[in-house]
Amino acid sequence: MTITSCIMRGAGLIFNIYVANKVGQEAIGVFSLVMSVYTFAITFATSGLGLACTCIVSEEFEKKNYTAGYVAVKTCIKFAIILGLIGCFGLIVLAPVISTVCLNNAVSNMPIYAISLGLPLISVSSVISGYFNSVGKSYKNAFSQSFELFVKIIATIILLCYAIDKGIDVICTCLILGDVISEMFSFGLNIVLYYIDRKKSLQCRSSNLKMVNRIFKISFPVAITSYIRSGLSSLKQFLIPLRLQTAGLNYTLAISKYGLINGMVMPVLMFASFFISSFGTLLIPEYSRLLAGKNFNRIKTVSHKIFDTTFAFSILVSGIFLFFANELSLIIYQSLESASYIRILAPLVIFMYIDTIIDSILKGINSQFGAMCINICDLVMTIAIIYFVVPILGVNGYIFSICASEIFNFIASYFLLKKKIGCGFNILHYCSKPCLGLAISYIISLIIPCIFDNFVLYVIFKISVFCIIYLILFLFWKKKEGFRI
Repeated sequence: MTITSCIMRGAGLIFNIYVANKVGQEAIGVFSLVMSVYTFAITFATSGLGLACTCIVSEEFEKKNYTAGYVAVKTCIKFAIILGLIGCFGLIVLAPVISTVCLNNAVSNMPIYAISLGLPLISVSSVISGYFNSVGKSYKNAFSQSFELFVKIIATIILLCYAIDKGIDVICTCLILGDVISEMFSFGLNIVLYYIDRKKSLQCRSSNLKMVNRIFKISFPVAITSYIRSGLSSLKQFLIPLRLQTAGLNYTLAISKYGLINGMVMPVLMFASFFISSFGTLLIPEYSRLLAGKNFNRIKTVSHKIFDTTFAFSILVSGIFLFFANELSLIIYQSLESASYIRILAPLVIFMYIDTIIDSILKGINSQFGAMCINICDLVMTIAIIYFVVPILGVNGYIFSICASEIFNFIASYFLLKKKIGCGFNILHYCSKPCLGLAISYIISLIIPCIFDNFVLYVIFKISVFCIIYLILFLFWKKKEGFRI
């Protein structure tokens, strides 16, 4: 799953760079605002059903109740179809309001109509994805996602050839349509894979009231808090360019700065998170099984090993962005404009990656409601900072809001996890040696001469030396501690 995610994330990043360089910062900024609407619509259409499917099927299969597990999948799919269709028709009706009020008439209704087409497909696919995660067949998800990305890239490139000279509205519509087309193919493949897998197992009965109640207990609190979180997140995205204008920037510059940071810098920083998200996703059913078996000591042991390795990896990635920001910016975007933002936000990688793991564990131990509440508090705080601070500090205020958001979310999630599993982690213990290894690795990478004249090969060589030295030091220290990864 990690290998596939690596290939997908690499291809996705290269594709995003291609799109950003082709359409420009302003179009990327407007598209990011449209994607905020898309994200909220997806949140409504899925409504925690994928998570409910993962948790219930994991528990039932652990108890050898295979029929009940398939009943859960079937029931979740029914709800997914209903919510997807409601979301689809809701967007069609509200498209004029969204375009005028939320998007400040930056685009017409067409991108919103395009978004609505994919909601029922995404909703059902999320349930099937949850099923494959719960039964340990994540490779099917990986295959489906790879196929989806391939179709998305081909479709978007073809559509952009038509739209590139026709304005931001047509560009955004074509970018959304590329995504919707890929969702159609992914949906078809998921349905085929699911029915092939189900035929090999027990035939399920119709859904029953008890199963509906179980799904409702898991998905309802997640859905409600997700609606609030996604709504606040969309509000935050809409506010950023508006408050940047209040700080003195014109609309074009404000949306360009927003597009640069949110649509170009943040995807680069989150690139390596495919390592984290891959096993983070698998932690949800794993912790569900451990919780069902009341294996609390195992939960603590596994958590310690996960955090030790994740901290080391996160610090390495943070160091790469910190020390090689200029080089990466030149290679990726052919300018130094994003370098300063990459360097400033690099330390946040540690908090973002660790928080991803904590959220996965909390979902696995049925504490997703608490995690959602933390996210909501985080968004309220961030919106307040954007509203009051950004007009005073401008772009620096936006950077401050990102830092405050990630650090708060990390701290609050940590204390919730500590309360739920009865143990936490010593940040100083996990960070001290990796940070020392970071400094040693960078110094050695500067000393070792490079034999390549080509700039790209030079940067790859330096980063490779940096990573190899760091990995050697990490494994050496772990061997001395007698720690098995």
